[in-house]
Amino acid sequence: MKAVVMAGGEGTRLRPMTANQPKPLLPVVNRPIMEHVLRLLKRHGVTETVVTVQFLAALVRNYFGDGGELGMSLQYATEDLPLGTAGSVKNAADRLRDDRFLVISGDALTDIDLTEMVRFHRENAALVTIGLKRVPNPLEFGIIIVDEQGRVQRFLEKPTWGQVFSDTVNTGVYVMEPEILDAVAAGEPVDWSSDVFPALLERGAPIYGYVADGYWEDVGTHDSYLKAQADALSGKVAVDIAGFELSPGVWVAESASVDPDAVLKGPLLIGDYAKVEAGAELREFTVLGNNAVVREGAFLHRAIVHDNVYLGPGAHLRGCVIGKSTDVMAGARIEENAIIGDECVIEAEAYVSSGVKIYPFKIIEAGAVVNTSVIWESRGQRNLFGPRGVSGLVNVEITAELCVRLASAYATTLNKGEHVVTSRDCSLAARALKRAVNAALTASAINVLDLEAAPLPVARFHTGRESAAGGISLRTTPGDPQSVDIVIMDGRGADLPPAAQRKLERVFSRQEFRRAFPGEIAELTYPARAVEDYTRELLRHVGTDGIRDMKVVVDCAGGTSSLVLPSLLGRLGVEVLTVNARLDDVSPTETLAERRRDLQRLSELVSSSRAAFGVRFDPVGERIALVDEMGQLINDERALLVVLDLVAAERQGGQVALPVTTTRVAEQVCRFHGVQVQWTSTALDALTSAAAGPDMIFAADGRGGFVVPEFTPAIDGLAAFMRLLGLVARTRLSLSQIDARIPEIKLLKRAVPTPWAAKGAVMRSVIEAAEAEAEGHPLDTTDGVRVTHGDGSWVLILPAATEPLTDLWAEASDMDGAQALLERWARIVEQAAT
Repeated sequence: MKAVVMAGGEGTRLRPMTANQPKPLLPVVNRPIMEHVLRLLKRHGVTETVVTVQFLAALVRNYFGDGGELGMSLQYATEDLPLGTAGSVKNAADRLRDDRFLVISGDALTDIDLTEMVRFHRENAALVTIGLKRVPNPLEFGIIIVDEQGRVQRFLEKPTWGQVFSDTVNTGVYVMEPEILDAVAAGEPVDWSSDVFPALLERGAPIYGYVADGYWEDVGTHDSYLKAQADALSGKVAVDIAGFELSPGVWVAESASVDPDAVLKGPLLIGDYAKVEAGAELREFTVLGNNAVVREGAFLHRAIVHDNVYLGPGAHLRGCVIGKSTDVMAGARIEENAIIGDECVIEAEAYVSSGVKIYPFKIIEAGAVVNTSVIWESRGQRNLFGPRGVSGLVNVEITAELCVRLASAYATTLNKGEHVVTSRDCSLAARALKRAVNAALTASAINVLDLEAAPLPVARFHTGRESAAGGISLRTTPGDPQSVDIVIMDGRGADLPPAAQRKLERVFSRQEFRRAFPGEIAELTYPARAVEDYTRELLRHVGTDGIRDMKVVVDCAGGTSSLVLPSLLGRLGVEVLTVNARLDDVSPTETLAERRRDLQRLSELVSSSRAAFGVRFDPVGERIALVDEMGQLINDERALLVVLDLVAAERQGGQVALPVTTTRVAEQVCRFHGVQVQWTSTALDALTSAAAGPDMIFAADGRGGFVVPEFTPAIDGLAAFMRLLGLVARTRLSLSQIDARIPEIKLLKRAVPTPWAAKGAVMRSVIEAAEAEAEGHPLDTTDGVRVTHGDGSWVLILPAATEPLTDLWAEASDMDGAQALLERWARIVEQAAT
């Protein structure tokens, strides 16, 4: 039986370690990852192997040769261009036609029982058997769901938390019959999981999953690289460690020289011809490479040191990786998660901060304090994007430097010469930080259209209408005057979709920023009639029949909506009582108590002035709160239903887009008026994407955000207010009357604490429990898992994307039923999380 070892990976996430060597050659306990894979194959009797190579292929061929030193026979199949996981195997098809074969990744550390996996494959007469493994965090892997017999039911590549239904992931280890090669196109990029396997599954091919008990770690990140080293030293994975065990857990190569006065606290490994002087201290999970030198007084803890490294007297290394042939001079200090590339020099007393990455062939001067990465890789920030964009404390987490890097990364994802719209709220912090954004964009050959202080809907409108490639808006975080949100938009004016976010995050983490040549520095301009253009288009698209002489009360909350409302309402003949119509740069947002105070004041003004209704904008004009003619605040969920009822009653047809977390009372309202509901996920861009579809008449998020599809697919408080004016003017009912005729909502929500490592297991338990009581109703997996019961009650279980929580919503015919449903599913989540 032959094997195919895929060794073409570039390993971009592992840079700078992989800047000048392919990922399969990265050492784990002083042997390349691929060597551990080849030794595993040999232990299971597989000695004939085809190695597929592409990135720096010559280095792989030169290191392993024909495999003779390992007692194996190696052949190589070279790709001129990346062909994908299936295309690379197809490229070696002429050597695999004889019999079934194994496919295994050359850059994952594993000791899976390949013999047992082949037996499972043979007994099930499978066309292909996929090695599966349960992992704590399945987001970066392909999830595979199998039945009780092990037959594959479903594939899902790199899901979001809302799509995680299991923690069983594809390890990239396959047993295959040669006939499968006929299903792979030659010379084209093709992947097994995303292309070949789903197509075969649709045709009913026998595809099985073998859930392995052994160890498996996809060494794709710096954290997983360090973890693989620690696991190998701890004996969690069966690998060959070169050397003898000097004391429990302390492995020393026979040719190494270790002074008896050196302090060794295992588990650790000291490589061939390494030298450790007296007074040096090597602590847990340290790996010292071949030919490395550790001088007196040096301290290493959880440090991975590659071959031919010199560590001077008093050098201090903790939780870091040092590339081969690097010199770390006396007294230098390198902190946790720092990565030093090959052939660098860290001079005496230099300090490399946590998370810093230094590319190969660099010199860090003596005494330097390095807290940012040195050309071209940078500290990666997990979950750069949150529910409001990129958020953090001003001048702590969100600094001018971060804004420059973020804007540079965004510019790098665009073409030179394109336009980006920038804007801000009225805060001083947003003003200062936007200047950094503008400078970075223009220095990257991106023309900037700066709207200065403008409502976020105006910025979205111009981004979508000015042939711009995107936009960046800075605003104070709602409810937190110490923080700021950076909202990044695509060419539609919508929040960046997940794929674009991931692309930007990759560029940001690597710091591979594009710079313009002197003649390419772009222009910064200030559009003169931004508000007037927005106002004109809004009035052209939104019907205002019958609104003359209406009376309304408007609270601008000291925000940028006050820049638009005078010119907007001045053309309509509406009697308006306006409060807080100023730009408040001292208090650009409000606390919960201040918001309640202002809403109470708005209620009093509406009732005393006998206005048709009152509206309060958020400080950037994106969301609104409603007060009816009686002065009663309409909460956000009821406001959605009231506006929905008005729109549906007037249009009598079409579609509305609502998140899956919305009360199903909305369905009753829509059904009464002959309108259909399209449910969307809770992702930032999902509502916008749905609202841009055909026949859409309304969309809302249930948090004060409304979409007027005939004008813009984005949430727009100003447009929603204008539309509401016309709807109220043309109906014979007041807002309180409309509210009274809509059924009461019995929707409850709860958040259950869920460790990140347990989220996959939680959702696997949820899907199993949901399938057991589906009662003939298909599960809704638009976002998370929604279980519907015969009486119309339902529960939604959705892992939070940015917090260690699982959110639950439950709705029933009465509050007691909703509470019981919520508690039962909360117990299921809690039990699975422990």
